[in-house]
Amino acid sequence: MPINSFENYPMSWKPDKKALNRPFYKSLALLLEQDVINGFLAPGTKLPPQRELADFLDLNFTTITRAYKICEVKGLIYAVTGSGTFVAPNAARSITISADKTANLIELGFVASFEQTNASVTEVIQKVVNKSYVEQLLNYNEPTGILHQKTAALNWMESFGIHTDHEHIAIVSGAQNALAIALAALFEPGNRIATDLYTYSNFIELAKMFHIQLVPILGDEFGMLPDELEKQCSQINIHGIFLMPSCCNPTTVMIPEFRKQELAEVIRKHRLILIEDDIHAFLTAGIISEYQQPMFNSLPEQSIYICGTSKSLCSGLRVAYMVYGDALREKIQRAIFNINVKTSSLDAEVITELILSGKAHEIVSQKKLLALTVNDIYSEYFPIKQNVGHPLSFYRWLPIQGFNDAFQLELDLKRQGIRVFHSDRFLSGQTTPDKYLRIALASTNSLDELKIGLSILRKYLN
Repeated sequence: MPINSFENYPMSWKPDKKALNRPFYKSLALLLEQDVINGFLAPGTKLPPQRELADFLDLNFTTITRAYKICEVKGLIYAVTGSGTFVAPNAARSITISADKTANLIELGFVASFEQTNASVTEVIQKVVNKSYVEQLLNYNEPTGILHQKTAALNWMESFGIHTDHEHIAIVSGAQNALAIALAALFEPGNRIATDLYTYSNFIELAKMFHIQLVPILGDEFGMLPDELEKQCSQINIHGIFLMPSCCNPTTVMIPEFRKQELAEVIRKHRLILIEDDIHAFLTAGIISEYQQPMFNSLPEQSIYICGTSKSLCSGLRVAYMVYGDALREKIQRAIFNINVKTSSLDAEVITELILSGKAHEIVSQKKLLALTVNDIYSEYFPIKQNVGHPLSFYRWLPIQGFNDAFQLELDLKRQGIRVFHSDRFLSGQTTPDKYLRIALASTNSLDELKIGLSILRKYLN
């Protein structure tokens, strides 16, 4: 029998005792999942303490712990040491961001990559199709990439500070594919990965799919705080860390060299596996003096370095490069074969030809100029504080006040004719009073359309 009377006792969640069946922990976890998904438990709701719920349901404390654990692994809830257990901000909806364009909407949500540069890619595709060995690009050989394609990749990444060899690189089907391969190869359900509080929304969704728990770590204008990472690693068992040092999506924060070294010390000490998504390196390396080199160089045997080409060269050709040390090579290569069999050699050949012909550098130069232009336009509507975020980012991180209902705000702006994304989509853990919008700058059909969209947004927020 319960120790306390709960007849008039306020509890944020009172599951129906009659609905529970053996094994009770699974049954209770299912009830919690249903109430979250059906909206009966709102994001951010603090759940009853485990002992209190055990008393209410007349169950063993361990039963409640196991039920909460199941839901935590599924990404439905999260625990904060010393504060309690809460419903995750995006537990009840998918936050995957894709280019599902809606007619008559100005796109300020999905981050494209200045598709007007694709004319140069089209020319190269014609050249590749006419190559004498084109038929060899259509077979199953070389699951991690053809030798000359890897050589081009190595040359491309040298300017970003990556120096490796053909045995420690693989060509995969885009950065998102690389992230999936890394999670499948190196982590197990229930493992924990540290991330920035606001992080790449599609990585959050991948973690849900693989039942991997994300541990949000607070940061500042230089990125994740090493002391906060150290504190979390000392309190709970964390297996990995996900970072975007060259330009964090969505916050545009760049991690300077001093902070990278501080983080590397903690990562090395706790033997974390680093997933370094460096898709924006082309905007940073050689331009931003504080950047210097990827974190991979400090931690080659416990890192996966991902260099995507969707933002730098062409989003429609799903090609990315994965770099790894000896310790992780076998697991990564096995996962590549099991998930992909291989990446299209035809797509990889187009990227290779872009690199070898010098067209790739021309495209990057065009995109940098376009990025500079759109950021100048953005600052006319929403002035950017000096030294805040990457100056050439394809998106901006706009602080807002008084708009706490993310779904309603996005819906209202759609009715106004624009699509934007609220910061709640990018939360890896607990909700915060600070709210933002991520504003895509590289996706409109023209600069005039961008100006119209920003004008609508400014008017709405004001």
